[in-house]
Amino acid sequence: MAKDSCLARITAGVAVGGAVGGAVGAVYGTYEAVRYKVPGLMKIRYVGQTTLGSAAIFGLFLGAGSLLHCGRSY
Repeated sequence: MAKDSCLARITAGVAVGGAVGGAVGAVYGTYEAVRYKVPGLMKIRYVGQTTLGSAAIFGLFLGAGSLLHCGRSY
């Protein structure tokens, strides 16, 4: 597979989007769990759900953006 292939770009976009989304989701989930006083171990579940949800959405959109720009060379 070529270094500059479309699949490699999409995969990189999804990976970067997932990493950024996970980081943002973890920070936001922790903030929300503390702010709304989520009880006990439910905080861990809440932060985990927020992290995975943000990672999935950011990864999806960055992957879609990479797909749209796949055929263009600047």
